Amino acid sequence: MNTKTTVIEQDQLEEQFAFCDKIAAFWQTCGRTPTAYVETYGCQQNEADSEKLRGYLAQSGYRIAGSAEGADVVVMNTCSIREHAEQRVFGNLGALTHTKRRHPEQKIFLCGCMAGETKVSDRIKKSFPYVDGVFSTHHLWQFPEILYNVLTKKKRQFYVEDEAGSIAEGIPQVRDSSLKAWVSIMYGCNNFCTYCIVPYVRGRERSRRPEAILAECKALIEGGCREITLLGQNVNSYGKDLDCGVDFADLLAQIAELPGDFLIRFMTSHPRDASEKLFDTMAKYPKIAKQLHLPFQSGSSRVLKAMNRHYDREVYLKKVEYAKKVMPELVLTSDVIVGFPGETEEEFEETISLIERVRYDSLFTFIFSPRTGTPAAKMEDPTPKEEKNRRFDKLCARQNAISEEIHRGYVGKTLRCLVDGKDGDQLTARTEGGRLVRFDGPECLIGNYENLRVTGATTWSLTGERT
Repeated sequence: MNTKTTVIEQDQLEEQFAFCDKIAAFWQTCGRTPTAYVETYGCQQNEADSEKLRGYLAQSGYRIAGSAEGADVVVMNTCSIREHAEQRVFGNLGALTHTKRRHPEQKIFLCGCMAGETKVSDRIKKSFPYVDGVFSTHHLWQFPEILYNVLTKKKRQFYVEDEAGSIAEGIPQVRDSSLKAWVSIMYGCNNFCTYCIVPYVRGRERSRRPEAILAECKALIEGGCREITLLGQNVNSYGKDLDCGVDFADLLAQIAELPGDFLIRFMTSHPRDASEKLFDTMAKYPKIAKQLHLPFQSGSSRVLKAMNRHYDREVYLKKVEYAKKVMPELVLTSDVIVGFPGETEEEFEETISLIERVRYDSLFTFIFSPRTGTPAAKMEDPTPKEEKNRRFDKLCARQNAISEEIHRGYVGKTLRCLVDGKDGDQLTARTEGGRLVRFDGPECLIGNYENLRVTGATTWSLTGERT
């Protein structure tokens, strides 16, 4: 793997903007406004990447469409974290044969994490001849060039070279919301958990300069944004590759000191690098949401070692204990994998005991999915699928009961919430801890902070009323 980060210079980016102008001119000669559809799979980092793809498309003269049917360009921004996610992409990619048959000039692209896997790009070359271009996350900044080549050369484009990754500032973005924003502060990962494909498809850790992040956040706040979520595969590693003496806690503090009425969230945190300094910073600043997503993955120290997680059960619990001490109101969520190769029944029960001790507000739960190219894919895995399913169901049932108990504790409390949309006839809002609240009210409230008294609770959400 190439491990040297590429910094995209401004003149290189200007070349891409020139391709945008050429694409726009191409469509002007056709006498119509083209349409483009971007479909996103996977994590929030992919969502942020899709906003850049839409930004490039908009600058190239495209109108962003709501579906693939009839679109002149379709981009599938993919996820490779689990096998099910990949199979879903291939299934949906196969369905595009019908849209392209009805619209023969449609151009189809596959990008994202799946595009960084050699086996995927090879399969696309051989089995999906109607896909016009494939490019990995490292080449997203070159999308206008790739699109222009497809439009003019009538030749398939594959930009999938093995690279450490790049940092490109100034790519235009079409955001999904003016109220909430994703801000990527770093890319890639150096942890190499034995089950995870991310370091192989997104490259090594590389951080954006703090001044660039602050400028982006300042512009968002001045534009009316009320929630900023900082993104990275491991935000706690931020700044280690820079020479500016700013770590993640420092960056959080600098953003929290910007003027305006807004909240800062972040994800994802790796427990290995979650420090007391980070928790103290979160506790100090009201603008930093008291919400923490801290994946533990397994409650067994032996399994954690096999996963190459760089912490054990006790270290994790001590970090959680400190975080809750300095932030008693902390909303804590996590990820957990059931059925990692070699996990015994006793080790699974250690996971159950950990969630009962910590009492997470909610969990994202997964059954182990082997990813080709990772060490865990080669590990002996004697546990039958039926047993893994049983454990998974037991874990979900226990966590659902805990979530419902915690949510019932909100009833009668009044919470400051950001009203962020509609669900049927009701408005939706989010508490500082990210809990969903449904309530009755006029649409003019969307975008405001409102004090809501919680009147009801379920496992997944709350109901409330204005005070």
